[in-house]
Amino acid sequence: MIGCLCLHGFTGAPYEVEPLVEYLIKRTDWIFRVPTLPGHGEPLALKGVRYQQWIEHAEVELEILMQTCDVVYIIGFSMGGLIASYLASKYPIDKLVLLSAAAYYLNPKQLATDIKLIIVDSFHGNLRNNELFLRYKRKIKETPVAATMQFRKLVSFIRPHLIQVEVPTFIAQGESDGIVPPKSAEYLFRSINAQQKRLTYIKHAKHHICYCEEKLTLFSQVLDFLAED
Repeated sequence: MIGCLCLHGFTGAPYEVEPLVEYLIKRTDWIFRVPTLPGHGEPLALKGVRYQQWIEHAEVELEILMQTCDVVYIIGFSMGGLIASYLASKYPIDKLVLLSAAAYYLNPKQLATDIKLIIVDSFHGNLRNNELFLRYKRKIKETPVAATMQFRKLVSFIRPHLIQVEVPTFIAQGESDGIVPPKSAEYLFRSINAQQKRLTYIKHAKHHICYCEEKLTLFSQVLDFLAED
């Protein structure tokens, strides 16, 4: 039996990986666990939550899969990609998929472009149709500064463990991502110590890569990677 753990990003929820999970469910008989990390989901409740709790929760979910599955994969988006990498350094999983994984964060050039588009839409009265603005408006209001510091601590904690990741790894990064820059994917590719690793860029994808225009091509690549011997 094959099990697959899918982890969402900081201030996010399972919806961030849901399109990929649904794609895989339709084409496999795998068991999926797609948890909501502590303080995340609707509504956000991140006050007082420590980064260790996010890791520990993911560990429990992984251990549940490993009790019933002979083969286990982990897919991680954004912060979830960092947590997935840490789990891969510690547990005998079989394959790792990193989507927009946040080893670095903020892409100033792309972020400036996105903000300009938000301003233009604001002048034309189209903010209600600007997906980026709608997605992040709530998060900015509901995310305590202390929670952002916990996220940064998590990144600093996990980076040194990347060299211990030796399982086959697939890394995907959007070239138009204003949150996680391309250098994050490059850093992960260099740092992960796997003999089998791939790095692919999705040209028009922003941060939420599972919702990009090229998502079906990406999902097909992920499935091919996970299914191959």
